[in-house]
Amino acid sequence: MKQPTIRDVAERAGVSKSLVSLVLRGSDQVRPEKRDAVLAAVRELGYRPNNAARSLSERRTRTVGVLLHDLRNPWYVELLDGLNSPLHTAGLRMLLADARLGRRTGHGPAEPFVDLGVDGLVVVGTLPDPAALAPVAERLPVVVAGAREPVLPRVDVVAGDDEAGARLVTEHLAALGHRRVAHIAGHGAVAALRRAGFETTARERGLDVTVEQADLTEEGGHRAAVRLLARPDRPTAVFAVNDMTAVGVLSAAEELGLRVPRDVSVAGYDNTAISRLRHVWLTTVDNAGHEVGHRAARRLLDRLDDRAGDGRLDLCSPALETRGTTAPPLTD
Repeated sequence: MKQPTIRDVAERAGVSKSLVSLVLRGSDQVRPEKRDAVLAAVRELGYRPNNAARSLSERRTRTVGVLLHDLRNPWYVELLDGLNSPLHTAGLRMLLADARLGRRTGHGPAEPFVDLGVDGLVVVGTLPDPAALAPVAERLPVVVAGAREPVLPRVDVVAGDDEAGARLVTEHLAALGHRRVAHIAGHGAVAALRRAGFETTARERGLDVTVEQADLTEEGGHRAAVRLLARPDRPTAVFAVNDMTAVGVLSAAEELGLRVPRDVSVAGYDNTAISRLRHVWLTTVDNAGHEVGHRAARRLLDRLDDRAGDGRLDLCSPALETRGTTAPPLTD
């Protein structure tokens, strides 16, 4: 049986072949009714693009490299889900790599993708040496997602508004009546923005604040929380830089015989799947991971069509998710 062609799809939908191509690439320059007609024709005919032939004619591999700062970060799951959908609609496949593995072998983080001839690169999270992306960005489109560095020519950055998110959770704790509030901070530009949002809001609300440094892990959060919660004037609320750090705080509180939120309130950041587990049920900030991924994909598709223009910063709005780990402090 003859396989349907793009010409067959165009005839069935009553449009041109070029318009069918635009729809298959995920372009937003097509009217909704035309897009629906093309997609209906694709389904009815069982049309499947010949990606090998397309790659040869376009001199493209129809692949996008996705370089993750650390594959173990649970927040990346939401981001990757948002990233994949627009790329898939545009006929592009994702190739994933963990930047940690490249560091172990001594290779540049993006070298394998360049060797494979990917059409573009999405960097998820902050690399130890962001400047290493500069030569890659000279050769192919690069978008950074979920981080706030590097600032490179023609590299778009899509992230959550971390400073605004920290303000949300700090205002929440202040509104509950907490006066002694601690923040467990992390390293990197994102953590610095969250700390800045916390400290600015706490100062405006006249809170008594303490900041402990940690490493963005559960164990780091546990160690920092032990130092904080063992103090005679321990804070009545702890805002952790991310959800993994907050889980460490919950463990430390339990070991010290403190009940959450009765004795100490705990809040995290990122709204990962861990925070939504019923036995955790963590108050946290939804960092719009799915939307960050979706917008990053759209930015990359735009860059594939037109490499010119300066890089842009696109911030997605966070939202506070109030759950079972925060409550008003005990009154004396």
